[in-house]
Amino acid sequence: MTDPLLLSLISVIAVSLVSFAGVLTLSIKDATLKKVLLYFVGFSAGALLGDVFIHMLPEVAEGAGFGLKTSFFVLSGILASFAMEKIIQWRHCHIPASRAHVHSFAYMNLFGDAVHNFIDGLIIVASYLVSVPVGIATTLAVIFHEIPQEIGDFGVLLHGGFTKRRALTLNFLSAIIAVLGALSAIVISSYVENSMPFLVSFAAGSFIYIAGSDLIPELHKRFTAKGSVLQMTAIVLGIAVMYGLLLLG
Repeated sequence: MTDPLLLSLISVIAVSLVSFAGVLTLSIKDATLKKVLLYFVGFSAGALLGDVFIHMLPEVAEGAGFGLKTSFFVLSGILASFAMEKIIQWRHCHIPASRAHVHSFAYMNLFGDAVHNFIDGLIIVASYLVSVPVGIATTLAVIFHEIPQEIGDFGVLLHGGFTKRRALTLNFLSAIIAVLGALSAIVISSYVENSMPFLVSFAAGSFIYIAGSDLIPELHKRFTAKGSVLQMTAIVLGIAVMYGLLLLG
């Protein structure tokens, strides 16, 4: 049987390669790209929430029970994600306004993305420690989330003055930090007894925060009756994919 840890490292590397998604958008008109990305954001939110409530938390409850401790673990993931985002936003707001401001913001974007990718690596390994099907589902949920994010990050780096080649290189180096997150999770699981419920619950909290705080609010920025129906459809489709993976598992 294939080693789950080996599968998790392969998955993390595959997620890191999504950082090159930005280059595929260079030939797409901005108006078309915005429309497509918006529905992809909805699909991503559904996939993240579906992974949490269909795969991750039920597996934790089945293996370790769902008590007050698990709730605190989930809340710790939400609070940690909130704190990380606040620190990044505070640093950006305190950069002096000047010609160098754009460049500084681009570097801060890379830093924030690297921290986020570190957590992604940790999340993927934690999921594979539960089971291979949960690990695969989580990897797909992360990929669905990373595609619109990486496209946005690539645009920020270009706007910050980087060449296309340098933007792609830096974005990939930031993405590969996920491997460090994966290795950290492996070390934690090896030396800390019964760490799996904490890691998975923490990861679930992070996913809930990303979907509820970052992705869904983006959908509210553009309102039309038809667009709202399509957004809801995209969210439900993301959840349906996670449920389908459960049936296949």
